[in-house]
Amino acid sequence: MVRRPVEGEVHVHYGQIYVESDPDSFGPDLAEAFAGQSGGLCGAAVPGALWLTTGLHTGDVGFTVEVHDQAPPLDAAWEDVVEVSFRPRSGSSALVRWAGEDSWELDLEETDYRVRYCAKGMDEADQRDTRLDHEPQLDCYLLQFWPAPPEPDSVLRQTSAIAAYWHDYARKQPPPPTPAERAEAERLARLAQEQADEERRLAYERWEWGGHLRK
Repeated sequence: MVRRPVEGEVHVHYGQIYVESDPDSFGPDLAEAFAGQSGGLCGAAVPGALWLTTGLHTGDVGFTVEVHDQAPPLDAAWEDVVEVSFRPRSGSSALVRWAGEDSWELDLEETDYRVRYCAKGMDEADQRDTRLDHEPQLDCYLLQFWPAPPEPDSVLRQTSAIAAYWHDYARKQPPPPTPAERAEAERLARLAQEQADEERRLAYERWEWGGHLRK
């Protein structure tokens, strides 16, 4: 069985679109998304998020999202293909445009998925940069999900020069923090926030009491 929560065209800006599932996050930045990966088209280094690279800088691209019960066959028509692993961080996962201008709910379960991102026409779209409303489609993409245990990302097919450029970019990024390092960073951030809240509370109390704390 296959479900298609997105099918048609979507608008991209700055050559990027995302999958987001963490309600407490605004998504990763570019270096974070591809940290330690071998492929540079689908960044999955930050838990619960995917950074999807397109050839077109600005305009509408063909875009389909499929959710499968098992790994689908790979169509030979796709020119550039990568795979990553992904696990949503909440019960709401969405395809999200740049700056949150629009989104499409994907209805993914909170389980481990393998994700295949397929592209066609990236070089022509990259060279044209922008697609106006009356112009023909330049590049198109297929994003497929199916349940599977985590494994490293991989490049299955590389044809375009722009994909090669982004793969090279990803391979130059340092590895992402380990789960333990990420947890420690989150703990320290919480402590810093609590300390800042306490300092604000004390400052307000001093103001209420004319510059002196109550004894």
